[in-house]
Amino acid sequence: MSDGLNIPNGEILGHPKGLYLLFATEMWERFSYYGMRALLVLSMVAAANSANPGFGWDNSAALTLYAWYTGFSYFTPLVGGWLADNFLGQRKAVVIGGIIMAIGQFILSMSVAKDLNLFYAGLVVLICGNGLFKANISTMVGDLYPKGDARRDGAFSIFYMGVNLGAFLAPLVCSTLGENPNYGWRYGYMAAGCGMTLSAIIQIIFSRRFLGDVGVQPSAHRAKAESGGVNAPLTTEERDRLKVIFMLFVFVMLFWASFEQAGGLMNLYASEKTNRMLGSFEVPAGWFQSMNPLFIVLLAPLFGMFWVRLSKNGKGGMPTPIKMVLGLLLTGAGFLFMVAAVFDQQAHGKASMIWLTLAYLFHTMGELCISPVGLSMVTKLAPMRLASVMMGVWFLINFFANLLAGYIGVFAEKAGELTVFAGLAIVLGLFALVLWILAGKLVYWMHGAENTSPQEEVSHEP
Repeated sequence: MSDGLNIPNGEILGHPKGLYLLFATEMWERFSYYGMRALLVLSMVAAANSANPGFGWDNSAALTLYAWYTGFSYFTPLVGGWLADNFLGQRKAVVIGGIIMAIGQFILSMSVAKDLNLFYAGLVVLICGNGLFKANISTMVGDLYPKGDARRDGAFSIFYMGVNLGAFLAPLVCSTLGENPNYGWRYGYMAAGCGMTLSAIIQIIFSRRFLGDVGVQPSAHRAKAESGGVNAPLTTEERDRLKVIFMLFVFVMLFWASFEQAGGLMNLYASEKTNRMLGSFEVPAGWFQSMNPLFIVLLAPLFGMFWVRLSKNGKGGMPTPIKMVLGLLLTGAGFLFMVAAVFDQQAHGKASMIWLTLAYLFHTMGELCISPVGLSMVTKLAPMRLASVMMGVWFLINFFANLLAGYIGVFAEKAGELTVFAGLAIVLGLFALVLWILAGKLVYWMHGAENTSPQEEVSHEP
């Protein structure tokens, strides 16, 4: 039972079975998203008269489109969260969003290198579907656990494994098909559409059995019922907790703006300036997009167990702001390896793949200190009636971050990769210092939201 919700009995590895259903649903949705993300820039810059024809755009134009697409993919969850909180409920929103996104992927498949306007339409359809899906499935993960349950951070790390297992598989399938002239970009996008279809089917068939009441009733309706049928104003504690979310907005935005160089600038760097030969085999550039999710699948269980063990002191362990300080520092360190890649490229013509591999490893460790921890934090701090809306606000960070990421990539064409990679490392370090200074005040404003009960801590392991 989670704060009045009826949840089916039964656990796997100490967590409700519903967590693994949401894991599978999100895995195939992320397969769809990251599959098309690995193809988007490359198919836009591919020459129209090549063996595998694309739209023939230059790098700057493709990176700008990438920035706007990924940006709006994280803007619409704010609208989708509001619709779910007030009208649809999270579960219905996830199913509708999944079906819409599957349609969008198949539109891309039909239109790539043929009809640019139809391709744009496919991107718009994907953005709309993502708005209904993205924030609401994460909110349901939080609803599986009662307040103060020490397992919640660990649950989001496990859920994040699903995200990244899909992201790991996606380029291996979609890039292998899309970058191969014998198949072409359309088959890569088609594979992404099949993944999204499977995500929606899984949720439709199994949600009633494994999720019980979770996500059925709109959160605003639940909150009103629990307050005796009146819309109570926000308390002082609730307002302080919302301050924490909005103040961390800036720091997390910088993280994602840096991290999202993976799909743009670092993707092009892998394609054009990295020695990708393994003997006689040339590694497809899109395969590098699988490094980050592979590292997450390997490391997420370790981070999840680590956070729970830290909570054994009964005071919540390492506070979320401090975890995010560590995440910013690790991400900055990752860009130092990209600086080394530039020097290697200048000395030998092309950079060794080891530098990209190390950069993705450190970026992954930074991500594990920020992204799943941030998702968990929002479910702890947001008032019930604003649960999905505030998750949408959290994803709104990525709207601004992805726009900024695209323009950073465009700037690199003028300033050079060395300037951009070194600059990101320095800025991330400075912002980590500022967040460390502010951490005490932010923890105070949380008013014990991250504290866990001793009984729950002893009885549950991820």
